Amino acid sequence: MAEFNFILLYVQDHRASAAHYAALLGLPVVDQKDDISILPLRDGVMRGLWARDHVAPASASAPGAHEIAVAVPDAATVEGLHADWSARGVGIAQPPTAMSFGTTFVALDPDGHRLRVYAPNPA
Repeated sequence: MAEFNFILLYVQDHRASAAHYAALLGLPVVDQKDDISILPLRDGVMRGLWARDHVAPASASAPGAHEIAVAVPDAATVEGLHADWSARGVGIAQPPTAMSFGTTFVALDPDGHRLRVYAPNPA
């Protein structure tokens, strides 16, 4: 059976994007080649940051067309991360907001991909 184990984002500068994610999420860069950087997410799932001009076949997706979500335990953590990331100069597309699924904010990586941080509503 096929196993989900990789998320690829097409980026302008994979080294800059890798440094961004490493600093923001505390993830190590585990492999870096001329056209791709790889960071571990969890449970064997990896994030590849692939230089857009090296993707084959070429992609028609627009820069910043993707969103990755990160769950945190509670709304206070959402607020704390928002304050921390804002202080670091990370672009914020949506400030902390209560939505149907929980409390969330949306940050932007160097290519405009969305990084949604959310605390799910209690069940």
